[in-house]
Amino acid sequence: MSRRGRVTVGVLVGVFILFTLLGWGIDAYTDYLWFSEVDFTNVFSEVLITRLLLFLAVGVAMTLVVGGNLYLAYRLRPLLRPHSQEQATLERYRMILAPRLGTWVTVVSLIVGFFAGLSAQSRWADWMLFRNGGSFGVQDPEHKVDISFYIFEYPLWRYLLGVGFTAVVLSLLGALAVHYIFGGVRLQGVGDRMTAAARAHLTTLVAVFVLLKAVAYILDRRALLLEQHVSPGLYGAGYTDVNALLPAKEILAYISVVVAIAIIVFSNAVMRNLVWPGVSLALLAISAVAIGGIYPLAVQNFQVKPSLSDKEAPYIKRSIDATRDAFALDATEVTQYSAASGSPPANLAENSSAQNVRLIDPQLVSQAFTQSQQSRGFYDFGEKLDVDRYTIDGKTQDYVVGAREINDEKLTAQQRNWLNRHTVYTHGYGLVAAPANQVCGTGLPYFVSGFLGSTAQGNCASTTDEIKAEQPRIYYGEQSSEYVIVGQEDENKNVEFDRPQEQNSDASELYTYEGTGGVPIGSFFKRAVFAIKNTESNFLLSDAVNSKSRLMYIRNPRERVEKVAPFLTIDGDPYPAVVGGKIVWILDGYTTAQTYPYAQKINLATETRDELTGQGSFALARDDVNYMRNSVKAVVDAYDGTVKLYEFDEKDPVLKAWNKAFGGDLVVPKAEIPAELSSHFRYPADMFKVQRNLLTKFHVTDPQTFFSGNDFWEVPNAPDAPQNGVKQPPFYLNVKLPEQDETRFQLTAGVTPANRENMAALISGSYIDGQPKLEILELPDDTVVSGPVQVHQRMVNNANVASDLALLSRQGQATVLYGNLISLPLDKDILYVEPVYVRSNSQANAAPLLQKVLMSYGDGGTYVVLEDNLTKGLEALAELGRTSGTPTTETPGQTPGTGTPASPAPGATPTTPPAVTGNLAQAAADVDRAIEDLKAAQRSGDFVKQGEALKALDDAINRFQQLQAAQGGAAQGDTPATSAPAMAPTASAGS
Repeated sequence: MSRRGRVTVGVLVGVFILFTLLGWGIDAYTDYLWFSEVDFTNVFSEVLITRLLLFLAVGVAMTLVVGGNLYLAYRLRPLLRPHSQEQATLERYRMILAPRLGTWVTVVSLIVGFFAGLSAQSRWADWMLFRNGGSFGVQDPEHKVDISFYIFEYPLWRYLLGVGFTAVVLSLLGALAVHYIFGGVRLQGVGDRMTAAARAHLTTLVAVFVLLKAVAYILDRRALLLEQHVSPGLYGAGYTDVNALLPAKEILAYISVVVAIAIIVFSNAVMRNLVWPGVSLALLAISAVAIGGIYPLAVQNFQVKPSLSDKEAPYIKRSIDATRDAFALDATEVTQYSAASGSPPANLAENSSAQNVRLIDPQLVSQAFTQSQQSRGFYDFGEKLDVDRYTIDGKTQDYVVGAREINDEKLTAQQRNWLNRHTVYTHGYGLVAAPANQVCGTGLPYFVSGFLGSTAQGNCASTTDEIKAEQPRIYYGEQSSEYVIVGQEDENKNVEFDRPQEQNSDASELYTYEGTGGVPIGSFFKRAVFAIKNTESNFLLSDAVNSKSRLMYIRNPRERVEKVAPFLTIDGDPYPAVVGGKIVWILDGYTTAQTYPYAQKINLATETRDELTGQGSFALARDDVNYMRNSVKAVVDAYDGTVKLYEFDEKDPVLKAWNKAFGGDLVVPKAEIPAELSSHFRYPADMFKVQRNLLTKFHVTDPQTFFSGNDFWEVPNAPDAPQNGVKQPPFYLNVKLPEQDETRFQLTAGVTPANRENMAALISGSYIDGQPKLEILELPDDTVVSGPVQVHQRMVNNANVASDLALLSRQGQATVLYGNLISLPLDKDILYVEPVYVRSNSQANAAPLLQKVLMSYGDGGTYVVLEDNLTKGLEALAELGRTSGTPTTETPGQTPGTGTPASPAPGATPTTPPAVTGNLAQAAADVDRAIEDLKAAQRSGDFVKQGEALKALDDAINRFQQLQAAQGGAAQGDTPATSAPAMAPTASAGS
């Protein structure tokens, strides 16, 4: 290469390195500024320093080992080489390498060391746990070693062993190449093929490799407790592993040491050739196959398989116990629950738990929240709302809540310029809440907080703000995807859109941020840094950026907590709450591990996926774990972005290790959690899903029963769309379950027997005195109680219910949607409640409105009602119970429990309906008129009028049906309103 070419290449390489280092430097500096804002610089510094030290330590060590062996191979080269065609060919390479050998060795070694350092710096978490890990106080059942070795030490030892193997192999290959090039190893010519020096060097490296293999055998003995061996499909060492593989690994470790010594001695001191070292290696390989492969296989086939359940029983027990301990299932309380399958009790409507059943579906009402509680198209509440509880006027009940945020994607083309996106539309406003079982006559939720004005607008809201936030502005939220710039030099100049003016809905109130959130960017240097980072010149050119400006970035609460605590797995469903007059986001953080001996390994993404995943709930990463604790409750202030980590599991050794690694004050002690904040803590959804899924098998603690698998359960599919294969999500309820002393806010779910659809048990998770509690209400094996899918099918196929649901579809002009099917076990039987929503098909983005409540008591087919609200439904069920007493003897053609004629059987000849006259004809005309009013409201796009028209239509249909029954049950096909076709396919809705 010419001198000009070398200079050009050097300049290009220099520019590339400069821009790479500049990018790294800017990223590191802006990260530091962000961590300074949230006051967690110790996390930034500890992680950065640890990564740098690991990079340097492993990189330098690898460089020295590889480079030292390459240089040693050169120093051990023979001074005189026999003449041969091979050596003449190699002479050209020697002439190239020899003058600059030091440079070549240095470059190759630095490249190897660089990539080794890159690999090492990613192991910062393993190193921190290794240094700071404490004791679990629990020993593994085989080696009697504290669990902390497997969690805190084993991963790093395994990695370092891999680094050792890599260093030896690269050194061996590099040294062999140098020896060959410089004549220490020859393939042609007379005499020995290898000099004594080269033989000593290479055989020593081989011996070191074999010694590392001995260490690997020792670690493999521990690794057997982490791998999938125990039948059926469990983790840990089984009978064959304990009685055959463990001794085999120990024997092979001793053999490896002997072979390593033999290689050095026989090749250099005794026979001085490679014959015996080769024989030693061959014997090691044969021993590994015979002792580590054939012998365990024979034990498995001839001792274990003929009596598999008996041989594996002790090890199945180990896996069950370890799994229950690793996932906090060991304290699960199991209670037998006998469903009587009797008639509804007369006092059903007075049951407090039944009265507290949630009707508002957090997923289906999001659109209703968005359309009713905003006057600008860019406001959004997300795909799914959240469920929380508040105490108002001495009464505690659950509420459906949502934060009114600005969705950047809903800004118009004119609003989406840089100035508007980043300096004007900076924040949302208010936490909107609605009681979970109360709706207006139009089917909308009844709103009690989060109003844009000082008073509520419309008839579907309380007159005062019942959950008042003194600071309602939301600068940090789930919709906050872009950075914003806030702050003004002129105190009288407001540019941020705050909310519409009460007197004039077309005008806007403006605001200037007054908090401490964001990074100050008043200096030219910081503006230049962020201009480069965001590739945006407006940081330097725009007048909107001034000396008082603050830059808010990484505003999503989940992302903020993940950055502050990179060792935590964050639950996929953060939720907002009003605490101390401020809106905060509450998030659950999990500590996890992959090396808990004998514990079942699960994939977080798979185990937490259900109907709501990706529709308002974040999907977790595809991490394989076998230990999980809800150890942290994280809180993010929606106004200033402050992040606080509160210790929730005081016994978790993993959290203690991380807290120690970051100075001991990373998390706030549990005793210092404010009482108002802790009152909003709820059992985390993703943790519950993992535990629920594991309990489908690990509720069985007897090894023989577990082996047979005949008592396993499974999570049912979504009741209204079982064919989609997505699991039914759990649901939050503020109720008192059987055997409980008081009403609790708890997460509940039903499970069914494996490959069957009837109910097997109901699982609930709640907090008692700040401690998590899992409970199982297990139904007897000798009774058959319908499961969620069966109950839904039986309710919607009930003759009278089916006809009423068909009427709701308005001749195909509307779609019927089903909300969360709630299974509530009462003292004697199970109450099933499923809200029914109607969404207009003629209006784009129409909100589903709650129109009916579908309810069933007992086995799901006998006592079924479809009523306007929860109270009427409970009263109707109680009335059915009173009129039936014991199971009613129905007249032919009647539906059991309803006392009304059933639909004709398929293929039967329908009778000719009598003529419609008098009051019935007038009622039919009222239905037709109501339909026309509804169409007019839909065409006008008036959301309130549409709800009122829908309510009027529902009343007209009810009057028609009452008159119809009074006059002897005239046919339903007599009017256009009642000749509706079968329901349109319904959309799926979760809890």
